[in-house]
Amino acid sequence: MAEQLPIKFDFRDDHKFDDYFPGTNQEIIDHLKRFSSGSGEEFIYLYGNKGYGKTHLLHACCHEANQNGLSSFYIELTKPLSHDPDLLTGLENFDIVCVDNIDFLERNEEWELAFFNFFNQFRDRNRRLLVSAVSAPNVLSFKLPDLHSRINWGLSLKIKPFDDADKMAALSYKAKQKGFEISPKTAQYLLSHYDRKLASLWKMLEELDSASLAAQRKLTIPFLKKLME
Repeated sequence: MAEQLPIKFDFRDDHKFDDYFPGTNQEIIDHLKRFSSGSGEEFIYLYGNKGYGKTHLLHACCHEANQNGLSSFYIELTKPLSHDPDLLTGLENFDIVCVDNIDFLERNEEWELAFFNFFNQFRDRNRRLLVSAVSAPNVLSFKLPDLHSRINWGLSLKIKPFDDADKMAALSYKAKQKGFEISPKTAQYLLSHYDRKLASLWKMLEELDSASLAAQRKLTIPFLKKLME
């Protein structure tokens, strides 16, 4: 089969390492930065619950790789799989490939075989691969046994969940990046009265930023109460 260059996906500008609050996951960030510089591990399996920034970190690796003069490509797998497996053709030409939601390949024989062949070509060329999933690699149920063994070859990194202190610190960190302040009491109020999932908190922070700019008011608890009403 002739080599083809897959569709180019854009990397999120706000998904860089500097935009990510690591909490207790600094060791993971260090591994990923080395990976993106062309050193460290060649294959990393990143996993953890939804909402803790796996997609952010895959985009960050691509940004970092490009800054280091390496070519990179990001793929987000969806469920059901909306792309043809031929999308993988030609990816072995990139220095670094990041595949989001690798667990979505489970039980799809056509995609499993295509990814297995891609994985082998990638390894033969000494390229670098980062994949993400919700579950640990040893619990995935691929129909292709050889793919299961390949996925377990890499360095497995589990993103640790944030406790309330981490979430409050993360809210403050994100707010400062946007150019405004959020006090510990205000952050605690948000955690107590709003969806505590990180993705929801980031979305809420965007909305609060816009609202405070429009009203020319600081993010105080009385202002939050008025907005939430």
